[in-house]
Amino acid sequence: MATIVFCSVNKTAQTSARRCLMPHMKRLSGAGESRLLSTCIHGNSVAFLPGTRWFSRGSSVRFMSRGTAGRSASGGTRRGALALSAAAAVTAAAAVAGFLANANHFQRAEMATKVSHAAEESEPDGDILERCRGFMSLPVTDVGVLEERKEEMRTRMEMLIMETQADFCNALQEVDGGTFKVDRWQRKEGGGGISCVMQDGKLFEKAGVNVSVVFGNLTEEAARQMKSRGKVLKGKDGKLPFCAMGVSSVIHPKNPHIPTVHFNYRYFEIEEEDGTKQWWFGGGTDLTPVYVNKEDAFHFHNTLKEACDKHHPQYYPDFKKWCDRYFYVQHRGETRGIGGIFFDDLDSPSQEEAFNFVKSCSRTVVPCYLPIVYKRLNDSFTDKEKDWQQVRRGRYVEFNLVYDRGVKFGLATPGSRIESILMSLPLTARWEYMHEPANGTLEAEMLEVLRNPKEWV
Repeated sequence: MATIVFCSVNKTAQTSARRCLMPHMKRLSGAGESRLLSTCIHGNSVAFLPGTRWFSRGSSVRFMSRGTAGRSASGGTRRGALALSAAAAVTAAAAVAGFLANANHFQRAEMATKVSHAAEESEPDGDILERCRGFMSLPVTDVGVLEERKEEMRTRMEMLIMETQADFCNALQEVDGGTFKVDRWQRKEGGGGISCVMQDGKLFEKAGVNVSVVFGNLTEEAARQMKSRGKVLKGKDGKLPFCAMGVSSVIHPKNPHIPTVHFNYRYFEIEEEDGTKQWWFGGGTDLTPVYVNKEDAFHFHNTLKEACDKHHPQYYPDFKKWCDRYFYVQHRGETRGIGGIFFDDLDSPSQEEAFNFVKSCSRTVVPCYLPIVYKRLNDSFTDKEKDWQQVRRGRYVEFNLVYDRGVKFGLATPGSRIESILMSLPLTARWEYMHEPANGTLEAEMLEVLRNPKEWV
């Protein structure tokens, strides 16, 4: 059962939070969620504290440029369409190209120790079909197939990304009052996806939450790029069957005081000639505000840090730095936003433990963002502030089209779904010639933070 505790003298903030969170939590409880969530409202500031069963470990994280990917203990038991690696991009989960694109990322996250099975996060009760009733759509994979292989990681991950999509979409619909358009699509080369988009809503100018599950044979180019990262891949007759799946989201609010948010969590498998499976996870969550707000930045980063700390004390500091490095607009000399966490090629110490970490991260997407939305939803703004938001959106577009590996690879890969790849772009943006905010302004303060990333917690 989900429990929400309100502690505040600010009745307006209480009412707003209840309006969104109570129906959302009832839906989670009805779907069998075992999470306990506590919400404390201080003034008009909502602090949403996840109370999931997490755990701590005390060893280090190593970043490597070479090494073998994780291998499944049951590698030879099933052949067929299995998985691959991919892009750390906003839209990567929308198409196979996005998954492939991170193949030229040379860093690698490695977990070092095992954990007690008693500390693992529980998954929702109920059979596959029952759990599917709470989704935005039926899963990409046939429900019967999911039932047959319900213990396999690719099934568990597909259910997790479907649940993440539904949780986030329902929370956004509750606060906005609008409805997501659910768009199912198929990829003729294998698999498909579910794109949920809400455009020109009350609060959100454009909000997209995509799921994709794609499979087929890894291209020679993608295989070469992956080998350059130290992965040793041996296919049969020149073919490497893969499966890639993930959930990705980008939210562009109308109000410049509500930040843009992005998250992406994904899983990949590749089957080699001898039936051995190589697998790895990737993902992250990051925030792009238009104006600096230290309380909001602390809440966002601290929520992610708490999730990371339950698994490893080095996860947050290392993945925070990785995020700042990745989301960097080099030609502008500034980061895209104030960051969050980012990791890729996570394939140790075990598949179960890596999955549990990804599960913890995916369950922060509502509590790290929605309290900020509720806190800021009634903030007034000027035409000048709206113009500054448009300029900052232009920088967002520049990063996605110039640097984002998922977008670039996706646009150049046959069979990818262009609309889902470009879902991450805002509905409107602005480019002004030689734009530079005046010294001492709030706009200049934001730019200083982007040029010199800060530690928020």
